[in-house]
Amino acid sequence: MSRKAWCRRAILCPMLVWATFAAAEDNPQQKLDRQFQSAVAHYDAGQLPEAAAELEDLLPHVSNNFEAQELLGLIYASMSDDAKAIVHLEAAVRLKPNSAPARTNLAASLSRSGSPQLAGEQLQKALTLAPHEYTTNHNLGEFYIKSGKISEARPLLARAQRIDPSSYDNGYDLATADLLTGQLAEARELVQSLLQKKNTGELHNLLAQIEEKDGQFVAAANEFETAAHMDPSEDNLFDWASELLLHRTYEPAIEVFRSAAQRYPNSPRLMIGLGMSLYARGLYEDAVKALLTAADLNPSDPRCYLFLSKSYDSSPSQADEVIQRFRRYAALEPNNALAQYYYAMSLWKGKRAEGSGLNFQEVESLLKKSIALNGSIPEAHMQLGNLYADQRQFEKSIPEYVRALELNPNLPDAHYRLGTDYVHIGQKDRAQTEFAVYQKLRAQHMAEVDKERAEVKQFVYSSKPAPSAKP
Repeated sequence: MSRKAWCRRAILCPMLVWATFAAAEDNPQQKLDRQFQSAVAHYDAGQLPEAAAELEDLLPHVSNNFEAQELLGLIYASMSDDAKAIVHLEAAVRLKPNSAPARTNLAASLSRSGSPQLAGEQLQKALTLAPHEYTTNHNLGEFYIKSGKISEARPLLARAQRIDPSSYDNGYDLATADLLTGQLAEARELVQSLLQKKNTGELHNLLAQIEEKDGQFVAAANEFETAAHMDPSEDNLFDWASELLLHRTYEPAIEVFRSAAQRYPNSPRLMIGLGMSLYARGLYEDAVKALLTAADLNPSDPRCYLFLSKSYDSSPSQADEVIQRFRRYAALEPNNALAQYYYAMSLWKGKRAEGSGLNFQEVESLLKKSIALNGSIPEAHMQLGNLYADQRQFEKSIPEYVRALELNPNLPDAHYRLGTDYVHIGQKDRAQTEFAVYQKLRAQHMAEVDKERAEVKQFVYSSKPAPSAKP
């Protein structure tokens, strides 16, 4: 809910006070009047502590005065002291329960103080008191959309838009609600109408989201680009680069991510996006460097390590640095099965790349710990099987491959390694069955490509804030 809407009540206070105090002509009353007017002047001048002190001194003499309670509540709200603000705004509502603006102001402080249910109740009461006003419809609609109650929000926002078609904020919120409910034609028309009145980067970004959801990928990329040029915020640059990455235009995605990361060097998601784009382009060593930087920016971000492990598989030349990051991640997340798995695989890969001796027990222990934490990760079972098979411990490796394939029958390498183990123990019929499945899955290599696309989408969408009401 916009600050203007919340603070509208304050504008009325100087006009209302005259009726309250000026009628009395005795000196004490005139003194109270002057004190209140001085508090109003300090408030209007932004001198909030002075205004609060004057009203606190005045309030014991006029505790049942609506305007004094309301103004003091607004002052404390402006000072970000909502606990004190609520006391006085609640008093104002008790004194004038039929005031929709008073309930709106109380709702604002309740919302900021972490009481959304109470805030919503006040906004509902305000709407009941003034059902045909733009402000009451817009504020409750905006509250609902921020609360994720899109179906409840849309009719209120639509009514507010009919009352005031020129409202930018309400139009933005209504278009967002249309986007979230799949009414894309209505959302597009409204945003294009708003752009005629106010050409902003956030509107182009919203239009890009509409085009993306409608499958108009070229239009979406163009709108994301326009938004980023008009307002090169981190969000807008990430959205533009991500759109390019999602649709596999890797060179432009790398360029935008790299430029954005230079502008916002402390953004982990930009560095992860750059690393993913470099990986997709086959620039594995550069991808590892970018993802190492991302890991240092936010060592607990799980999204980084999936793509770091993939890049490292193709470029193990930075083994020491990669192992250090995975060791740190495993220590930070001791109960995270994937963290233990990634650390195990980084050690194994690094030792093989260096040609040095593998600490079999350490890798085995980490893989077993990963499985104990989460036994449903097929890759952990497959790699433990590989570890045993390399030691020719087929009685241990075969059950791990079987379990991996129970969890995911579409792992071609698991079928191949299981078939190889069956050959070693003399079960050639079983081996031929596994090799046949392996050949079939390798022919259907698009499954792995689709998996990587899904992982990219998961990163992109998890890194974007959900469409919401205009802040």
